[in-house]
Amino acid sequence: MINFAITHEVIDVQHLIESVKDRNCGAVCTFMGTVRELTDGKKTLYLEYETYQEMAEKMLEEIGNEVLEKFQCSKIAMVHRVGRLDIEEVAVAIAVSAPHRKASFEGCRYAIDRIKEFVPIWKKEYGEDGANWVGCNCLRKEG
Repeated sequence: MINFAITHEVIDVQHLIESVKDRNCGAVCTFMGTVRELTDGKKTLYLEYETYQEMAEKMLEEIGNEVLEKFQCSKIAMVHRVGRLDIEEVAVAIAVSAPHRKASFEGCRYAIDRIKEFVPIWKKEYGEDGANWVGCNCLRKEG
């Protein structure tokens, strides 16, 4: 089972966990990526995420299928938030269930690595010294 979404709403991590629980699974692994205040010694005020939603959701589904097949996991749920996010807010959340913990951990890590590498989601970091696009080919500084 795969649940995936791009949302402007606050991510309900407990809902993700509940959506992957399975009476035949002994492990549920979660990952939450949050907005941090300091990056390379510079203070972040907030982030803005943008995406090509249709493509991003399709790619989340593909990653979910890879996780289920590659690691013999039972269920996966992934949500990425877009729009403005303040410090400590959850930007991305993943929950993976599997019969055993090793598969659950490996599936969760694989999912976040693939999201960061391939899914068309762009992050703009607003700091005290201006704004920068992070992790994309459009790196530029705005003042």
